Amino acid sequence: MSNKSSRRSFLTSAAAAGVALFAAPAILGGRSLRAGLSDAEKPFTLRYAPSLGSFPELSGSKDPVDQIRFMHNMGFTALFDNGFPGRPVDEQDRIAKEVQRLGMMMGPWVLYADFSKRSFVLNEPEVRELIEGLMKKCIEIGRRTGFKSALVVPGRYDERLHPDYQRSNVIDNLKYCAEFAEPEGITIVIEPLNTLRDHPGLYLTQMPQAYQICTAVNNPSVKIVEDIYHQQISEGNLIPNIEACWDQIAAFHVGDNPGRNEPGTGEINYMNIFKYIRSRDYKGVICMEHGKSVQGGEGEKRVIEAYRINDPVQEGV
Repeated sequence: MSNKSSRRSFLTSAAAAGVALFAAPAILGGRSLRAGLSDAEKPFTLRYAPSLGSFPELSGSKDPVDQIRFMHNMGFTALFDNGFPGRPVDEQDRIAKEVQRLGMMMGPWVLYADFSKRSFVLNEPEVRELIEGLMKKCIEIGRRTGFKSALVVPGRYDERLHPDYQRSNVIDNLKYCAEFAEPEGITIVIEPLNTLRDHPGLYLTQMPQAYQICTAVNNPSVKIVEDIYHQQISEGNLIPNIEACWDQIAAFHVGDNPGRNEPGTGEINYMNIFKYIRSRDYKGVICMEHGKSVQGGEGEKRVIEAYRINDPVQEGV
C-alpha cells in the first residue's frame, strides 16, 4: 500500500475501531503508547498545536489534562490555548504540569487583544500603565507555568493621527514591553490580522508592516506570529512573505480560507507551506487556530487526518 493510501485509510480504520479506541482508559491514564504505534499515531514532523477543546468526543473527556494526553497519543507535540490567562490558577498549573511531563510545548496565549481600543498606536500615559499591568500579569504566569510566549494585538488604527506617528508609537510601546519581557525570557508576538473579513479597523494588517516594526524594536523578545489564514486574505504571497520575515517569526497560526477550517478545506496549499517551514528546520509551534468542516467526532477525525496528509514527513521530504 502506498503512503498516501495508508494515510487515507486513517478515517476508515478509526471509524471501524470506533470512538472508544481513542477514549480508551490506557490513553487517558497517561501511559505512553508511542512504541509500536500505527502511522496514524506517530509524532508529527512539525509541532502542530491543537487548541484545548479540539477533541472532546475522541478524547472522551472535557478535562483539559485528559485532552492533552489524547493529543500527545495522537502524535501532537504541542498545544495552544488563547484563553489560558482566564483559566483558574489551579487549572493553569495542572495544564502546565502535564505539558511539561509529556515534553510538549505551549503556543502563545493571548495577553492583549482588545479590538475596541487604539491602545498601542498612541503615546499616552494610560497606554504605559496598561502595558505595565499586562507585563506584570505575563511575568507571573510565565514564572509559575513556564509558558513564556504571549500574543499582543496593538489595537485599532487612529484616523486622527498620521500613520507614521502611529508606527513610531507602536514601536516605542513594544520596546517598553521588551524591557519587562527580556529579563524573564518571555517572547511577545504581534499578530497581523485581516481587516477585510474579520477585524475591520485594526492597525496591524500585513507581514511587511510587522517585520518593519520588529526590526525597529530590535529585541529578541518581540517577534511575529504569522497567521496564514489572515495573511491569505490580507495579502497572499504566503511563502515569499514567510521567507522574507523568517528571522522575525516566532510562531504560526493556521486555518484554511475560505471557511477557517482544517487544511484541505479551502484554497491554501498547506502541503507546500509545511514543506517550506520544515525545510527551514523550524522547531516552534504551529497553532491550529481553526474550526472543523464537520462537527462531532467525525469532524475531529478529519482534523487529525488533514494534518497527517499534509505533514511533510508523510511525503518523504
